[in-house]
Amino acid sequence: MTFYDEVGGSATFEKIVQVFYREVALDPVLKPMYPEEDLGPAAERLSLFLIQYWGGPQTYGERRGHPRLRMRHAAFHLNPDSRDRWLAHMRTALDEVALSPLHEATLWDYLERAAYAMVNTFEPSGIGPGPDGRPTLEARSHQNMTETP
Repeated sequence: MTFYDEVGGSATFEKIVQVFYREVALDPVLKPMYPEEDLGPAAERLSLFLIQYWGGPQTYGERRGHPRLRMRHAAFHLNPDSRDRWLAHMRTALDEVALSPLHEATLWDYLERAAYAMVNTFEPSGIGPGPDGRPTLEARSHQNMTETP
């Protein structure tokens, strides 16, 4: 029996992702990172990924190939603040599904390690290069305010 089976299969992971994205939709830092206004496609991708990772159907890999998490997230400004927000929303989701203590600890350990691994900058939000490698408007404004004449 896999972890996926032990925790209740697809329904459990779909509930976790549903609660997680309910919280993301209200988050002023994380929500703008999602290209689609509707978070449904992102929720489906995360559900399929978690289901596959924990021993369920391999649908994620069949549709999207290898997860390549670092590569897929490289374009986003993932700093400690966004990591902590992501983890807070996952914590809410895990609390709502009320897994057994062993299953909760196992899943939480993975989620924490994954979140820390995705951090790709220590710059505050809005500071540093944009996705095209050029400074963002906020970064240029910050630089102009901190330059000495």
